[in-house]
Amino acid sequence: MEKRTKILIGCGAAAAALPLFLLAPGRATKGQKAPFKGRNFAHRGLHSRDKSVPENSLKAFELAAAAGYGMELDVQLTRDGQVVVFHDDTLNRVCGVNGRVDDYTFAELQKFPLCGTDERIPLFSDVLNTVAGRGAIICELKTAGKKNRELSRKTYDLIAAYPGEICVESFDPRIVAWFRFHAPELLRGQLAQREYPEQSAFQGFLLRNCLLNFLARPQFIAYQLVKRPLTVRLSELLGAMKVAWTSHEPRNEKGQDAVIFEFYRPRITFK
Repeated sequence: MEKRTKILIGCGAAAAALPLFLLAPGRATKGQKAPFKGRNFAHRGLHSRDKSVPENSLKAFELAAAAGYGMELDVQLTRDGQVVVFHDDTLNRVCGVNGRVDDYTFAELQKFPLCGTDERIPLFSDVLNTVAGRGAIICELKTAGKKNRELSRKTYDLIAAYPGEICVESFDPRIVAWFRFHAPELLRGQLAQREYPEQSAFQGFLLRNCLLNFLARPQFIAYQLVKRPLTVRLSELLGAMKVAWTSHEPRNEKGQDAVIFEFYRPRITFK
């Protein structure tokens, strides 16, 4: 065989292998998957559409745990470095207050009610004490920029001391990668969606197609309930668990490994 032909064949093989390298998920054991597979997870706890039970509140998590559901929640840092459970970067929507969560200390945040109720932004540790092992938890870590490592470390320290079942996920591949190298015993997932309006077109392309899997080797992909890109479906064929968010009707369970839901009462488990 001519040298040139060999080179062309080698280049073709490398080109064919590149997508597999970029998209391949991490391997998860049956034990890692078991608490989460075939289960419905209450999105930010079992909160109500009328906001009488606010999202990410202790009451929402108590209701979810009492009903037997798993639950999904969001963690981020306060100005004084406390790990709190809250979704938005800013307080405007849920607390009616201008400013970011990390503009305030935890004590200052306690002055702001959630959705006009008696509930307040909880510490992650208080949520764990409330759930007390009664349901598996999907913990999303919000992007913290320069404090990604601090958030990851503090969140992991709380998880490591907790006797219940918890996995981690993030939209930020750097956070998922931190858990890959520092907490490989935890099931980890990449969150993804169709649109990334705050990112550049190129960054959005990489993120929506999970082309940064090689950094974190996520063991599941939690994708928005839209048609998944071919790249994501390929990663699932390679072994990534298939998690969907956010479901508003039971039919979305079909074909999923786990479902994050809100505003209805699905079966606790399926499949």
